[in-house]
Amino acid sequence: MPKTHPHAEATYRVIAFEDGSFGVEVAIPDTNPTKVSPFATAADAEAWIAEHQRRVITQSQPGWFRERRSPRMGNSNR
Repeated sequence: MPKTHPHAEATYRVIAFEDGSFGVEVAIPDTNPTKVSPFATAADAEAWIAEHQRRVITQSQPGWFRERRSPRMGNSNR
């Protein structure tokens, strides 16, 4: 059964800070929201949201993640 990306149901909100910078509040159901910052402009924060959502979609596709296998350490048949 395919796994759902942890951020698939996330909501995003641009927030302004008192120093004039911006951040993004990321809320995932059943977790505490987290903030990603700083961004110089609201547009930079919006661009981060768009890119993050694009990555979530890409990483949700079947076959995107394949488990890396460790190389064998020596040959036990000797």
